[in-house]
Amino acid sequence: MGAALKVSEKNVNQNQITEGVIWQQLLLFFFPILFGTFFQQLYNTVDAIVVGRFVGKEALAAVGGPTGVIINLLVGFFVGLASGATVIISQYYGAKKPEMVGYAVHTAIAFSILCGGAITVIGFFGAPIALRGMGTPADVVEHAILYMRIYFIGTIFNLIYNIGSGILRAVGDSKRPLYFLIASCMTNIVLDLCFVVGLKMGVAGVALATILSQAVSTVLVLLVLTHTKDMHRVSFSQIKLDQRMLKRIIRIGLPAGLQSVMYSSSNVIIQSSVNSLGTDTVAAWTAYGKIDAMFWMIVNAFGISITTFVGQNFGAEKLDRVKKGIRICLAMAMGATICMSAFLYRFGLYIFEIFTTDAAVLDIGLEILHFLVPTFFTYVVVEIYSGALRGIGDSWIPMFLTMIGVCALRVVWLLTVVPFHKTIRMIVFSYPLTWVVTSIFFLIYLHIYSRLGKKKRFHGIRLRR
Repeated sequence: MGAALKVSEKNVNQNQITEGVIWQQLLLFFFPILFGTFFQQLYNTVDAIVVGRFVGKEALAAVGGPTGVIINLLVGFFVGLASGATVIISQYYGAKKPEMVGYAVHTAIAFSILCGGAITVIGFFGAPIALRGMGTPADVVEHAILYMRIYFIGTIFNLIYNIGSGILRAVGDSKRPLYFLIASCMTNIVLDLCFVVGLKMGVAGVALATILSQAVSTVLVLLVLTHTKDMHRVSFSQIKLDQRMLKRIIRIGLPAGLQSVMYSSSNVIIQSSVNSLGTDTVAAWTAYGKIDAMFWMIVNAFGISITTFVGQNFGAEKLDRVKKGIRICLAMAMGATICMSAFLYRFGLYIFEIFTTDAAVLDIGLEILHFLVPTFFTYVVVEIYSGALRGIGDSWIPMFLTMIGVCALRVVWLLTVVPFHKTIRMIVFSYPLTWVVTSIFFLIYLHIYSRLGKKKRFHGIRLRR
Protein backbone atom coordinates (compact mmCIF):
# COMPACT_ATOMS: atom_id res chain seq x y z
CA MET A 1 0.00 0.00 0.00
CA GLY A 2 2.81 2.39 0.93
CA ALA A 3 4.59 1.71 -2.36
CA ALA A 4 1.40 2.38 -4.28
CA LEU A 5 0.94 5.71 -2.52
CA LYS A 6 4.51 6.69 -3.33
CA VAL A 7 3.88 5.92 -6.98
CA SER A 8 0.66 7.93 -6.82
CA GLU A 9 2.38 10.94 -5.29
CA LYS A 10 5.15 10.74 -7.84
CA ASN A 11 2.61 10.78 -10.66
CA VAL A 12 0.84 13.78 -9.14
CA ASN A 13 4.10 15.66 -8.66
CA GLN A 14 4.78 15.23 -12.37
CA ASN A 15 1.26 16.37 -13.30
CA GLN A 16 1.68 18.83 -16.16
CA ILE A 17 -1.86 20.19 -15.85
CA THR A 18 -0.73 22.15 -12.79
CA GLU A 19 2.78 22.87 -14.06
CA GLY A 20 3.08 22.98 -17.87
CA VAL A 21 2.47 25.70 -20.46
CA ILE A 22 -1.24 26.48 -20.22
CA TRP A 23 -2.25 26.52 -23.90
CA GLN A 24 -0.26 23.40 -24.59
CA GLN A 25 -1.80 21.51 -21.68
CA LEU A 26 -5.29 22.57 -22.72
CA LEU A 27 -4.70 21.37 -26.26
CA LEU A 28 -3.05 18.14 -25.13
CA PHE A 29 -6.15 17.48 -23.07
CA PHE A 30 -8.56 18.86 -25.67
CA PHE A 31 -7.62 16.75 -28.70
CA PRO A 32 -8.08 13.30 -27.13
CA ILE A 33 -11.46 14.45 -25.78
CA LEU A 34 -12.40 15.86 -29.18
CA PHE A 35 -11.43 12.71 -31.03
CA GLY A 36 -13.12 10.61 -28.36
CA THR A 37 -16.33 12.60 -28.75
CA PHE A 38 -15.95 12.30 -32.52
CA PHE A 39 -15.91 8.53 -32.35
CA GLN A 40 -18.78 8.57 -29.84
CA GLN A 41 -20.79 10.62 -32.31
CA LEU A 42 -19.54 8.57 -35.24
CA TYR A 43 -21.28 5.39 -34.21
CA ASN A 44 -24.52 7.35 -33.70
CA THR A 45 -23.99 8.89 -37.12
CA VAL A 46 -23.29 5.50 -38.69
CA ASP A 47 -26.60 4.31 -37.21
CA ALA A 48 -28.37 7.17 -38.99
CA ILE A 49 -26.54 6.60 -42.28
CA VAL A 50 -27.22 2.86 -42.32
CA VAL A 51 -30.94 3.13 -41.56
CA GLY A 52 -31.37 6.20 -43.76
CA ARG A 53 -29.83 4.42 -46.73
CA PHE A 54 -30.96 0.83 -46.19
CA VAL A 55 -34.26 1.11 -44.29
CA GLY A 56 -35.87 4.48 -45.09
CA LYS A 57 -36.53 8.01 -43.91
CA GLU A 58 -39.04 6.79 -41.30
CA ALA A 59 -36.30 4.74 -39.66
CA LEU A 60 -33.89 7.69 -39.97
CA ALA A 61 -36.38 9.89 -38.16
CA ALA A 62 -36.87 7.20 -35.48
CA VAL A 63 -33.22 6.70 -34.47
CA GLY A 64 -32.33 10.35 -34.13
CA GLY A 65 -35.09 12.89 -33.56
CA PRO A 66 -37.62 12.01 -30.84
CA THR A 67 -35.59 9.07 -29.49
CA GLY A 68 -32.46 11.16 -29.12
CA VAL A 69 -34.30 13.81 -27.13
CA ILE A 70 -35.75 11.30 -24.66
CA ILE A 71 -32.47 9.41 -24.27
CA ASN A 72 -30.62 12.66 -23.59
CA LEU A 73 -33.24 13.61 -21.03
CA LEU A 74 -32.68 10.47 -18.94
CA VAL A 75 -29.01 9.69 -19.56
CA GLY A 76 -28.03 13.37 -19.55
CA PHE A 77 -29.32 13.77 -16.01
CA PHE A 78 -26.98 11.05 -14.77
CA VAL A 79 -24.03 12.39 -16.77
CA GLY A 80 -24.65 15.76 -15.12
CA LEU A 81 -24.71 14.17 -11.69
CA ALA A 82 -21.54 12.25 -12.51
CA SER A 83 -19.77 15.50 -13.36
CA GLY A 84 -19.77 16.16 -9.63
CA ALA A 85 -17.55 13.11 -9.18
CA THR A 86 -15.21 14.30 -11.92
CA VAL A 87 -14.81 17.70 -10.25
CA ILE A 88 -14.23 16.20 -6.81
CA ILE A 89 -11.74 13.62 -8.06
CA SER A 90 -9.77 16.23 -10.03
CA GLN A 91 -9.59 18.52 -6.99
CA TYR A 92 -8.50 15.77 -4.59
CA TYR A 93 -6.04 14.49 -7.17
CA GLY A 94 -4.55 17.96 -7.59
CA ALA A 95 -4.35 18.29 -3.80
CA LYS A 96 -2.64 14.85 -3.51
CA LYS A 97 -5.30 13.17 -1.36
CA PRO A 98 -5.24 9.49 -2.42
CA GLU A 99 -7.64 8.25 0.26
CA MET A 100 -10.29 10.78 -0.76
CA VAL A 101 -9.79 9.98 -4.45
CA GLY A 102 -10.44 6.32 -3.60
CA TYR A 103 -13.68 7.09 -1.76
CA ALA A 104 -14.91 9.26 -4.67
CA VAL A 105 -14.01 6.73 -7.37
CA HIS A 106 -15.73 3.73 -5.76
CA THR A 107 -18.81 5.75 -4.80
CA ALA A 108 -19.10 7.04 -8.38
CA ILE A 109 -18.93 3.52 -9.84
CA ALA A 110 -21.58 2.22 -7.43
CA PHE A 111 -23.79 5.19 -8.17
CA SER A 112 -23.55 4.56 -11.93
CA ILE A 113 -24.69 0.96 -11.50
CA LEU A 114 -27.73 1.95 -9.43
CA CYS A 115 -28.71 4.76 -11.79
CA GLY A 116 -28.23 2.51 -14.82
CA GLY A 117 -30.74 0.02 -13.46
CA ALA A 118 -33.25 2.75 -12.70
CA ILE A 119 -32.97 4.37 -16.13
CA THR A 120 -33.36 1.00 -17.83
CA VAL A 121 -36.72 0.43 -16.15
CA ILE A 122 -37.96 3.98 -16.69
CA GLY A 123 -36.86 4.09 -20.31
CA PHE A 124 -38.16 0.66 -21.29
CA PHE A 125 -41.67 1.19 -19.96
CA GLY A 126 -41.92 4.94 -20.46
CA ALA A 127 -40.77 5.12 -24.09
CA PRO A 128 -44.20 4.60 -25.75
CA ILE A 129 -45.86 7.17 -23.47
CA ALA A 130 -43.17 9.79 -24.09
CA LEU A 131 -43.03 9.28 -27.85
CA ARG A 132 -46.79 9.48 -28.34
CA GLY A 133 -46.97 12.44 -25.96
CA MET A 134 -44.51 14.29 -28.20
CA GLY A 135 -46.76 13.76 -31.21
CA THR A 136 -44.28 11.54 -33.04
CA PRO A 137 -45.59 10.82 -36.58
CA ALA A 138 -47.51 7.54 -36.86
CA ASP A 139 -45.14 6.10 -39.47
CA VAL A 140 -42.18 6.73 -37.13
CA VAL A 141 -43.47 5.88 -33.66
CA GLU A 142 -43.31 2.07 -33.82
CA HIS A 143 -39.74 2.15 -35.12
CA ALA A 144 -38.83 4.58 -32.34
CA ILE A 145 -40.38 2.48 -29.56
CA LEU A 146 -38.51 -0.63 -30.67
CA TYR A 147 -35.22 1.26 -30.92
CA MET A 148 -35.56 2.89 -27.50
CA ARG A 149 -36.53 -0.27 -25.65
CA ILE A 150 -33.51 -2.16 -26.90
CA TYR A 151 -31.24 0.85 -26.30
CA PHE A 152 -32.33 1.26 -22.67
CA ILE A 153 -31.57 -2.39 -21.91
CA GLY A 154 -27.89 -1.49 -22.27
CA THR A 155 -27.99 1.71 -20.20
CA ILE A 156 -25.75 0.33 -17.44
CA PHE A 157 -22.92 -0.14 -19.95
CA ASN A 158 -23.33 3.45 -21.09
CA LEU A 159 -23.27 4.89 -17.58
CA ILE A 160 -20.33 2.85 -16.30
CA TYR A 161 -18.29 3.85 -19.33
CA ASN A 162 -19.20 7.53 -18.85
CA ILE A 163 -18.19 7.57 -15.20
CA GLY A 164 -15.07 5.50 -15.89
CA SER A 165 -13.86 7.80 -18.66
CA GLY A 166 -14.74 10.78 -16.43
CA ILE A 167 -12.48 9.37 -13.70
CA LEU A 168 -9.61 9.00 -16.17
CA ARG A 169 -10.05 12.54 -17.47
CA ALA A 170 -10.23 13.88 -13.92
CA VAL A 171 -6.70 12.61 -13.26
CA GLY A 172 -5.43 13.95 -16.58
CA ASP A 173 -5.73 10.82 -18.76
CA SER A 174 -7.76 11.79 -21.80
CA LYS A 175 -6.04 9.42 -24.25
CA ARG A 176 -7.28 6.01 -23.14
CA PRO A 177 -10.97 6.96 -23.22
CA LEU A 178 -10.27 7.87 -26.85
CA TYR A 179 -8.82 4.44 -27.58
CA PHE A 180 -11.83 2.77 -25.98
CA LEU A 181 -14.24 4.79 -28.10
CA ILE A 182 -12.34 3.93 -31.26
CA ALA A 183 -12.69 0.23 -30.42
CA SER A 184 -16.38 0.74 -29.62
CA CYS A 185 -17.00 2.66 -32.82
CA MET A 186 -15.34 0.05 -35.01
CA THR A 187 -17.40 -2.64 -33.29
CA ASN A 188 -20.58 -0.67 -33.89
CA ILE A 189 -19.87 -0.15 -37.59
CA VAL A 190 -19.24 -3.84 -38.16
CA LEU A 191 -22.33 -4.86 -36.21
CA ASP A 192 -24.51 -2.26 -37.97
CA LEU A 193 -23.57 -3.72 -41.32
CA CYS A 194 -24.09 -7.28 -40.10
CA PHE A 195 -27.44 -6.70 -38.38
CA VAL A 196 -29.03 -4.15 -40.73
CA VAL A 197 -27.55 -4.77 -44.16
CA GLY A 198 -26.85 -8.49 -43.74
CA LEU A 199 -29.59 -9.77 -41.44
CA LYS A 200 -32.22 -7.09 -42.35
CA MET A 201 -33.02 -6.38 -38.68
CA GLY A 202 -33.86 -2.69 -39.28
CA VAL A 203 -33.83 -0.33 -36.30
CA ALA A 204 -33.60 -3.29 -33.91
CA GLY A 205 -30.24 -4.17 -35.44
CA VAL A 206 -28.98 -0.61 -35.00
CA ALA A 207 -30.02 -0.55 -31.33
CA LEU A 208 -28.48 -3.95 -30.63
CA ALA A 209 -25.22 -2.92 -32.31
CA THR A 210 -25.12 0.21 -30.15
CA ILE A 211 -25.47 -1.53 -26.78
CA LEU A 212 -22.99 -4.28 -27.69
CA SER A 213 -20.40 -1.69 -28.75
CA GLN A 214 -20.98 0.22 -25.50
CA ALA A 215 -20.35 -3.01 -23.61
CA VAL A 216 -16.94 -3.24 -25.30
CA SER A 217 -15.91 0.25 -24.14
CA THR A 218 -17.19 -0.50 -20.63
CA VAL A 219 -15.05 -3.62 -20.30
CA LEU A 220 -11.98 -1.73 -21.55
CA VAL A 221 -12.35 1.19 -19.14
CA LEU A 222 -12.86 -1.16 -16.19
CA LEU A 223 -9.75 -3.12 -17.13
CA VAL A 224 -7.68 0.07 -17.01
CA LEU A 225 -9.19 1.30 -13.75
CA THR A 226 -8.66 -2.03 -12.00
CA HIS A 227 -5.03 -2.38 -13.12
CA THR A 228 -3.67 1.15 -12.64
CA LYS A 229 -1.05 1.76 -9.95
CA ASP A 230 -2.25 5.30 -9.32
CA MET A 231 -4.57 6.49 -6.55
CA HIS A 232 -7.72 6.19 -8.70
CA ARG A 233 -7.46 2.39 -8.90
CA VAL A 234 -10.77 0.51 -8.69
CA SER A 235 -11.18 -2.58 -6.53
CA PHE A 236 -14.46 -4.44 -7.09
CA SER A 237 -14.63 -5.35 -3.40
CA GLN A 238 -14.63 -1.66 -2.45
CA ILE A 239 -17.39 -0.54 -4.83
CA LYS A 240 -20.03 0.82 -2.50
CA LEU A 241 -21.76 4.07 -1.68
CA ASP A 242 -19.95 6.24 0.84
CA GLN A 243 -22.76 8.46 2.11
CA ARG A 244 -20.65 11.53 2.81
CA MET A 245 -18.90 11.31 -0.55
CA LEU A 246 -22.19 10.69 -2.35
CA LYS A 247 -23.63 13.84 -0.80
CA ARG A 248 -20.65 15.83 -2.04
CA ILE A 249 -20.92 14.36 -5.53
CA ILE A 250 -24.63 15.16 -5.70
CA ARG A 251 -24.11 18.63 -4.23
CA ILE A 252 -21.77 19.48 -7.09
CA GLY A 253 -23.37 17.35 -9.80
CA LEU A 254 -27.07 17.94 -9.14
CA PRO A 255 -27.12 21.42 -10.68
CA ALA A 256 -25.43 20.07 -13.82
CA GLY A 257 -27.92 17.19 -13.89
CA LEU A 258 -30.87 19.54 -13.51
CA GLN A 259 -29.38 21.80 -16.14
CA SER A 260 -29.20 18.86 -18.53
CA VAL A 261 -32.82 17.98 -17.76
CA MET A 262 -33.90 21.55 -18.43
CA TYR A 263 -32.03 21.59 -21.72
CA SER A 264 -33.57 18.27 -22.70
CA SER A 265 -37.05 19.33 -21.56
CA SER A 266 -36.92 22.42 -23.75
CA ASN A 267 -35.65 20.21 -26.57
CA VAL A 268 -38.68 17.94 -26.06
CA ILE A 269 -40.90 20.95 -26.76
CA ILE A 270 -38.78 21.82 -29.80
CA GLN A 271 -38.99 18.24 -31.03
CA SER A 272 -42.76 18.28 -30.55
CA SER A 273 -42.96 21.43 -32.67
CA VAL A 274 -40.76 19.83 -35.32
CA ASN A 275 -42.88 16.64 -35.25
CA SER A 276 -45.97 18.66 -36.08
CA LEU A 277 -44.37 19.70 -39.39
CA GLY A 278 -44.26 16.12 -40.72
CA THR A 279 -41.87 13.25 -41.40
CA ASP A 280 -39.72 15.16 -43.91
CA THR A 281 -38.97 17.84 -41.34
CA VAL A 282 -38.30 15.28 -38.60
CA ALA A 283 -35.86 13.45 -40.89
CA ALA A 284 -34.16 16.73 -41.85
CA TRP A 285 -33.86 17.73 -38.18
CA THR A 286 -32.37 14.33 -37.38
CA ALA A 287 -29.78 14.61 -40.14
CA TYR A 288 -28.98 18.19 -39.15
CA GLY A 289 -28.43 16.98 -35.59
CA LYS A 290 -25.63 14.71 -36.80
CA ILE A 291 -23.97 17.62 -38.64
CA ASP A 292 -24.58 19.98 -35.74
CA ALA A 293 -22.79 17.43 -33.54
CA MET A 294 -19.45 18.47 -35.07
CA PHE A 295 -19.76 21.87 -33.41
CA TRP A 296 -20.87 20.39 -30.10
CA MET A 297 -17.93 17.99 -30.17
CA ILE A 298 -15.53 20.91 -30.31
CA VAL A 299 -17.15 23.20 -27.77
CA ASN A 300 -17.90 20.39 -25.30
CA ALA A 301 -14.29 19.17 -25.52
CA PHE A 302 -13.12 22.65 -24.57
CA GLY A 303 -15.69 22.72 -21.76
CA ILE A 304 -14.50 19.40 -20.32
CA SER A 305 -10.86 20.48 -20.70
CA ILE A 306 -11.34 23.70 -18.76
CA THR A 307 -13.32 21.94 -16.02
CA THR A 308 -10.50 19.49 -15.34
CA PHE A 309 -7.80 22.16 -15.76
CA VAL A 310 -9.54 24.51 -13.33
CA GLY A 311 -10.37 21.69 -10.91
CA GLN A 312 -6.79 20.47 -10.56
CA ASN A 313 -5.25 23.94 -10.40
CA PHE A 314 -7.88 25.11 -7.92
CA GLY A 315 -7.13 22.06 -5.79
CA ALA A 316 -3.44 22.94 -6.00
CA GLU A 317 -4.31 26.57 -5.02
CA LYS A 318 -2.91 28.07 -8.23
CA LEU A 319 -5.57 30.72 -8.78
CA ASP A 320 -3.58 32.89 -11.23
CA ARG A 321 -3.16 29.84 -13.42
CA VAL A 322 -6.92 29.23 -13.20
CA LYS A 323 -7.70 32.75 -14.49
CA LYS A 324 -5.19 32.56 -17.34
CA GLY A 325 -6.46 29.14 -18.34
CA ILE A 326 -10.04 30.40 -18.64
CA ARG A 327 -9.04 33.30 -20.89
CA ILE A 328 -6.87 31.13 -23.13
CA CYS A 329 -9.49 28.40 -23.41
CA LEU A 330 -12.19 30.93 -24.34
CA ALA A 331 -10.05 32.37 -27.13
CA MET A 332 -9.21 28.93 -28.53
CA ALA A 333 -12.83 27.77 -28.39
CA MET A 334 -14.06 30.90 -30.15
CA GLY A 335 -11.49 30.56 -32.93
CA ALA A 336 -12.29 26.88 -33.47
CA THR A 337 -16.03 27.62 -33.55
CA ILE A 338 -15.71 30.30 -36.21
CA CYS A 339 -13.64 27.96 -38.42
CA MET A 340 -16.10 25.11 -37.97
CA SER A 341 -19.08 27.36 -38.75
CA ALA A 342 -17.49 28.50 -42.01
CA PHE A 343 -16.77 24.90 -43.01
CA LEU A 344 -20.30 23.66 -42.27
CA TYR A 345 -21.95 26.60 -44.02
CA ARG A 346 -19.94 25.96 -47.19
CA PHE A 347 -20.00 22.16 -47.32
CA GLY A 348 -23.20 21.30 -45.42
CA LEU A 349 -25.05 20.05 -48.50
CA TYR A 350 -22.49 17.35 -49.20
CA ILE A 351 -22.67 16.15 -45.61
CA PHE A 352 -26.49 16.02 -45.74
CA GLU A 353 -26.33 13.85 -48.86
CA ILE A 354 -24.50 11.19 -46.86
CA PHE A 355 -27.70 10.61 -44.87
CA THR A 356 -30.39 10.95 -47.52
CA THR A 357 -30.99 11.89 -51.14
CA ASP A 358 -34.64 12.83 -50.60
CA ALA A 359 -35.03 16.31 -52.16
CA ALA A 360 -37.64 17.56 -49.69
CA VAL A 361 -35.56 16.49 -46.70
CA LEU A 362 -32.43 18.12 -48.15
CA ASP A 363 -34.19 21.45 -48.75
CA ILE A 364 -35.48 21.62 -45.18
CA GLY A 365 -32.13 20.51 -43.75
CA LEU A 366 -30.19 23.19 -45.60
CA GLU A 367 -32.62 25.86 -44.46
CA ILE A 368 -31.97 24.84 -40.85
CA LEU A 369 -28.21 24.64 -41.33
CA HIS A 370 -27.77 27.98 -43.10
CA PHE A 371 -29.81 29.72 -40.44
CA LEU A 372 -28.18 28.23 -37.33
CA VAL A 373 -24.52 27.68 -38.23
CA PRO A 374 -23.56 31.40 -38.34
CA THR A 375 -24.88 31.79 -34.77
CA PHE A 376 -22.77 29.04 -33.14
CA PHE A 377 -20.22 31.52 -31.75
CA THR A 378 -22.88 33.00 -29.46
CA TYR A 379 -22.85 29.84 -27.31
CA VAL A 380 -19.09 29.61 -26.61
CA VAL A 381 -19.10 31.87 -23.55
CA VAL A 382 -21.80 29.75 -21.91
CA GLU A 383 -19.85 26.49 -22.31
CA ILE A 384 -16.42 27.77 -21.22
CA TYR A 385 -17.57 29.85 -18.25
CA SER A 386 -19.95 27.22 -16.94
CA GLY A 387 -17.22 24.58 -17.28
CA ALA A 388 -14.75 26.78 -15.38
CA LEU A 389 -17.25 27.47 -12.62
CA ARG A 390 -17.94 23.75 -12.22
CA GLY A 391 -14.20 23.21 -11.91
CA ILE A 392 -14.07 25.34 -8.75
CA GLY A 393 -17.19 23.70 -7.35
CA ASP A 394 -19.69 26.38 -8.33
CA SER A 395 -22.49 24.52 -10.11
CA TRP A 396 -25.59 26.28 -8.83
CA ILE A 397 -25.06 29.69 -10.42
CA PRO A 398 -24.46 28.21 -13.90
CA MET A 399 -27.62 26.17 -13.45
CA PHE A 400 -29.76 29.18 -12.55
CA LEU A 401 -28.32 31.30 -15.36
CA THR A 402 -28.95 28.51 -17.86
CA MET A 403 -32.40 27.77 -16.46
CA ILE A 404 -33.50 31.35 -17.01
CA GLY A 405 -31.53 32.31 -20.10
CA VAL A 406 -31.83 29.11 -22.12
CA CYS A 407 -34.61 26.89 -20.85
CA ALA A 408 -37.26 29.29 -19.57
CA LEU A 409 -36.85 31.78 -22.40
CA ARG A 410 -36.82 28.98 -25.00
CA VAL A 411 -40.06 27.51 -23.64
CA VAL A 412 -41.70 30.94 -23.57
CA TRP A 413 -40.71 31.50 -27.20
CA LEU A 414 -41.99 28.10 -28.30
CA LEU A 415 -45.31 28.44 -26.47
CA THR A 416 -46.10 32.08 -27.23
CA VAL A 417 -44.56 32.93 -30.61
CA VAL A 418 -44.16 29.68 -32.57
CA PRO A 419 -47.89 28.70 -32.52
CA PHE A 420 -48.64 31.83 -34.55
CA HIS A 421 -45.71 31.41 -36.96
CA LYS A 422 -45.17 27.65 -37.17
CA THR A 423 -42.18 27.34 -39.49
CA ILE A 424 -38.92 25.50 -38.96
CA ARG A 425 -36.98 28.77 -39.02
CA MET A 426 -39.13 30.29 -36.30
CA ILE A 427 -38.69 27.14 -34.17
CA VAL A 428 -34.90 27.04 -34.43
CA PHE A 429 -34.58 30.78 -33.81
CA SER A 430 -35.05 29.84 -30.16
CA TYR A 431 -31.43 28.60 -30.13
CA PRO A 432 -29.45 31.76 -30.97
CA LEU A 433 -31.94 33.89 -29.05
CA THR A 434 -31.35 32.00 -25.82
CA TRP A 435 -27.59 31.57 -26.37
CA VAL A 436 -27.11 35.34 -26.66
CA VAL A 437 -29.18 36.09 -23.56
CA THR A 438 -27.43 33.42 -21.47
CA SER A 439 -23.98 34.57 -22.60
CA ILE A 440 -24.84 38.07 -21.40
CA PHE A 441 -25.92 36.63 -18.04
CA PHE A 442 -22.58 34.82 -17.64
CA LEU A 443 -20.56 37.89 -18.61
CA ILE A 444 -22.45 40.01 -16.06
CA TYR A 445 -21.99 37.39 -13.34
CA LEU A 446 -18.25 37.06 -13.96
CA HIS A 447 -17.87 40.86 -14.06
CA ILE A 448 -19.65 41.30 -10.73
CA TYR A 449 -17.71 38.39 -9.27
CA SER A 450 -14.35 39.88 -10.25
CA ARG A 451 -15.29 43.41 -9.16
CA LEU A 452 -16.26 42.22 -5.71
CA GLY A 453 -12.96 40.35 -5.40
CA LYS A 454 -14.85 37.51 -3.78
CA LYS A 455 -12.75 34.48 -2.81
CA LYS A 456 -14.32 31.29 -3.95
CA ARG A 457 -14.58 28.45 -1.48
CA PHE A 458 -15.26 24.80 -2.06
CA HIS A 459 -19.03 24.43 -2.14
CA GLY A 460 -19.36 21.66 0.37
CA ILE A 461 -16.05 20.07 -0.65
CA ARG A 462 -13.34 19.68 1.92
CA LEU A 463 -9.82 18.54 1.18
CA ARG A 464 -9.83 16.64 4.44
CA ARG A 465 -12.34 13.97 5.31
